[in-house]
Parts: sequence; structure tokens; C-alpha cells
Amino acid sequence: MLTLLLLFAVAVWAGVQNALAGGGSFVTLPALIFSGLDARAANIASTIALFPGQVTTGWVGRGMVSGAGGLKVRTLVILSLAGGAAGAALLLLTPSSFFARLVPWLVLFATALFAWGSFFRKTGETSGHVGPRTMGVMQFLISVYGGYFGGGIGFLMLAALTAAGLAVRVAGATKNVLAGVMNAAAVAIFLFTPGIPWPRVAVVCVGAILGGYGGARLLQRVDEKLIRGFVILLGLCLTVGLFLRQSP
Repeated sequence: MLTLLLLFAVAVWAGVQNALAGGGSFVTLPALIFSGLDARAANIASTIALFPGQVTTGWVGRGMVSGAGGLKVRTLVILSLAGGAAGAALLLLTPSSFFARLVPWLVLFATALFAWGSFFRKTGETSGHVGPRTMGVMQFLISVYGGYFGGGIGFLMLAALTAAGLAVRVAGATKNVLAGVMNAAAVAIFLFTPGIPWPRVAVVCVGAILGGYGGARLLQRVDEKLIRGFVILLGLCLTVGLFLRQSP
């Protein structure tokens, strides 16, 4: 019961974090690993459990969703579905032991990417210079990464969408919807995976929905720099913890 209560609290925070700055899986993935799941099973459970919260966040901001780089929203949705399914299939083909060794590096990569985009990328950098073909390739590759791991996809999409000329607020609403779409493909595949810890998934799911709704409402009121700074600090701490967990 204590484990489930802690997972619920973590999931609420993850839902809020996804809505405000992204990186919710930075919290839920290690929490599920530390609750006793192996790395691949925890990643699958985290993806399934966070999905309803992503749908909630995307629905709240659906009015600002836009196409980008000369591509319509429908095209971006199709690319996200295809890439998410490809990434999920790749994860299922990856041995658990290999994925466990890979997780700390993925978290470190996502944290570094998040830090670069949050504090070092210049405003408007390469804005408006992304054409339809480049935008399509970027969105597909981001979706493959999202279906496989998911950490940092929010900022990956923000970077691509703003580079295609979208305003930050519009890009944020669009990436929330596309993140839900790419994870829908992954979840559809993961649901047929045996051994899913449904009690933990259910608890995280409820927490993520509540956090996602609250985070979407708070988006205009909270200083995003503070949230992003906390995400980066948390990512670094989790990276160290995951590397130490692998040490003999």
C-alpha cells in the first residue's frame, strides 16, 4: 500500500510536469524500477500509465494546435502514429538486460537535451527554416524515440516545431497532442505484452490524469524556468542513481 501511495504522488507530479515543461517519465520510470520492476517492464508500464494524462493535457489545449513546416496537423498525426509504433516494436525486441544498461544513458541524453533547449538555445534560432520534408523526417524520428523510450520527447518536439516557425505557446499545445498520438500507437502494442503490473499502472494512471489536468490549467501561471530547472536537477540526480544501481 505504501508503494502504491508513493507511486500515486509521483504520478500526480509527473502529470503536472508533463503539462508545464515535459519530462514526466523522468520521475515515473525510476519510481517503477525502484518499486521492483525491471527497466523494460517499468518503461512499458510508465508509457501506458502516463498516456491518459497526456490525452487530458492535449484535450485542454486542443484549440491552439497547428500544423508546422508546411505539413498539416493530419500529416503530423500520421507520422507520429507510425513512428510511435516502430519505436514500441523496437523496445519489445530489445532484451531487458540491454535496456537496463541503456536507461541511464537515455535519461542523461534526454536531460542534456532538455537543458540545452531550456537555457542555451537562442530564441528564434533557425525559426521558420524547416521545410515539409525536414519537418516530416524530424517528427518521425522523434516519434520512434518516443515509442522506444519517451524521455525528453516533449522538448524534442518543441525544438522542431519552433524551428518550423510556430510560436512557443502554439508549439506547446501541438506537441502535447502529438505526444499523446505517438504514445497511443505504443500503448496499443504494449497492451498485448504479458506481465503488465496493472495495479501499479492504474494508480499511476489516475495520478497522471489529475496532474495533467491541473498542470494544463496552471500552465499560464507558473514560471516555466523554475520548473525546467527542477526537471534538469532531477534528471541529473536520477542519472547518477541509475548508474549507481548498475554498479557491482
